[in-house]
Amino acid sequence: MKSRQYRRSVQNKLVIGAPLKEWIQSFWYRDEKPPLLLRGFALIFQTIVVMRRWAYKLHLLRVYRPPVLVVVVGNINVGGTGKTPATTWVVQMLKKAGFNPAIVSRGYGGRAIHWPQQVRPDSDPEVVGDEAILLARRCQVPMAVGPNRKLAIQELLKHTSINVIVMDDGLQHYAVARDIEIAVIDGQRRFGNGHCLPAGPLREPLSRLRKTHFLVNNGGDPKDAEFPMLLTIDKVVNVADPSQQRTLESFNDTPVHAVAGIGNPQRFFRQLTAFGLQVAPHSFPDHHAFEPEDLAFNDSNPILMTEKDAVKCERFAAGHYWYVTVDAKLPSEFEQQLLDALYRCITGRKNKWTVNYSPS
Repeated sequence: MKSRQYRRSVQNKLVIGAPLKEWIQSFWYRDEKPPLLLRGFALIFQTIVVMRRWAYKLHLLRVYRPPVLVVVVGNINVGGTGKTPATTWVVQMLKKAGFNPAIVSRGYGGRAIHWPQQVRPDSDPEVVGDEAILLARRCQVPMAVGPNRKLAIQELLKHTSINVIVMDDGLQHYAVARDIEIAVIDGQRRFGNGHCLPAGPLREPLSRLRKTHFLVNNGGDPKDAEFPMLLTIDKVVNVADPSQQRTLESFNDTPVHAVAGIGNPQRFFRQLTAFGLQVAPHSFPDHHAFEPEDLAFNDSNPILMTEKDAVKCERFAAGHYWYVTVDAKLPSEFEQQLLDALYRCITGRKNKWTVNYSPS
């Protein structure tokens, strides 16, 4: 009961602050300049961000270099760009290539008393966060989460035999050294007005992307050196009984409620309508802690949600709750170049790891 009351109090605060947040975000994807006040705050924010990055680069702040390879998957935008499916793809590719990968993440939304936390497919999303559960289930590799990524990595090294860490949403986590950086770009919204927070949607200035090794474009026309990533819908799974599975086209004969508590819910709604579904969209804040009353729509129409949201709805799921699985597809050229880069890192470190991969 106390946990539920806590979640509700947090969500009430979010609702109260929603109009201000919506007002600020309304400028992010316009062609016109944001208000002068927001641009002033953005300049301060950008200065702090750049100074922080240089502090790590000049070793004024301590950087931890793990004894294994580190691949970072992240972005410079706030909101959903497709990091989770991209991270899943990278981990599955590494497994196929013969590596022993593990995942480290922040565990956003988790309220564990002690950090870091090792994550299993049956872990509690209230403790470790919703995205962590999704990654653990999809990837089936060791995973640890916590605000201090160094401690999370050390926990994994202590208890597992791994040779590469995939750090989810770690582009700005400079306290951990990385061998390869992959930045995921929203192919439709791109970078909005190009300003840093709060005047725009950027966590770091656009120049940051020149320092990354790979750029992945999610759902748009790739520009320059960007690799295209396509998110495809695989199947629709019943939340209460995962043995029940359907195709998305099978929902064409009835109106559906579409529920999304993710960074960019409109992308999910567009995917459903593209399949011809009659969609009633319901947006919630990212990482929303769902309760039964959130999904009480006073009818028996199917409720379709994202896989991340389903993790939090399992404990009260009804028979008409369904989640949509999404898989990332990336070109073979990206896979080959990423593997070649990893091999060069291994050679440079002179580590004697055994992987079932020979560079081209």
